[in-house]
Amino acid sequence: MFNHIMVGSNDIERSKAFYNKVLAVLGAGEPFVNVSNSGHTRLFYSHDGNTFSVTEPINDEAVTVANGSTVGFKCNSPEQVREFHDVAVANGGTSIEGAPGLRETTLGELHLSYVRDPDGHKLCAIYRP
Repeated sequence: MFNHIMVGSNDIERSKAFYNKVLAVLGAGEPFVNVSNSGHTRLFYSHDGNTFSVTEPINDEAVTVANGSTVGFKCNSPEQVREFHDVAVANGGTSIEGAPGLRETTLGELHLSYVRDPDGHKLCAIYRP
């Protein structure tokens, strides 16, 4: 259904440093860096047929966070959920919504962690046993 997910950044180099470390936990490599015709830099991280992108806003306005939005990243184990969280926090992210771990939900048991990236975007690491 999705081709890519893109979030904005007020500091593309800070975002690159953050996402290089965090997405490496999931196996993503260095991003493809694109400079658009307008001169704005975009980062494209590809992994397992999916693309996560970070961009400088094309309208040159400050990035704002979408209230109620979350970007969820699929993990392969509960340990990877925790590592995603810990690497994010160690690289400028903020832990939110409790410690990483098992949650009982209407969808069954899920291992989750939530962080905000340096621009405030909400990220979730999720493992479904």
